[in-house]
Amino acid sequence: MSITLSLDPALIARVDGALSLFGDALGPDAMAYRNHVCRVLAFVSRLVPAEPVGGTLSEPLLQAAIYHDLGIWTDRTFDYLAPSRRLAAAALTERGASSLAPEVEAIIENHHKLTPYQGPFESSVEAFRRADLVDVSLGLIRFGLPGPFIAAVRRDFPNAGFHRRLVRLTLRQLALTPLHPLPMLRW
Repeated sequence: MSITLSLDPALIARVDGALSLFGDALGPDAMAYRNHVCRVLAFVSRLVPAEPVGGTLSEPLLQAAIYHDLGIWTDRTFDYLAPSRRLAAAALTERGASSLAPEVEAIIENHHKLTPYQGPFESSVEAFRRADLVDVSLGLIRFGLPGPFIAAVRRDFPNAGFHRRLVRLTLRQLALTPLHPLPMLRW
């Protein structure tokens, strides 16, 4: 079974629709970021305890996935959590869904937390944090997700240069701020 089919095509269409608004900012990285978002959604769908496998993802998880790293491209910064939160909050306000902003912003703010998250929206924040780490680690860190599942997701949503871009951005940030090369990390 294709993992793409387990992600609702309407969900993928919503990702594509939202990201199309940022095509100029994403430039040649558009497919790389889109596939990263879809991989994270596939992983979080298996990691969030409140939602069954194959169930519908919550709107905050979807919105957080779309915007969580977008500030890298829109604001051209590796210190991108605040710009990404602002983009998400603005999109939610525009859609009349500003009540979702606190959860979406908590997910974005803590998705690079190095230790398990405890606090408001713990279930979704922690599941998203883990899902993003599964993808960023290329599946070396799994949080119980089966290897064949991770491989299938990576096959369905190819890397398209995403990790290569992360390495380049990290090296550039290291040169700019050697004492603070990864400003997005949280304890």
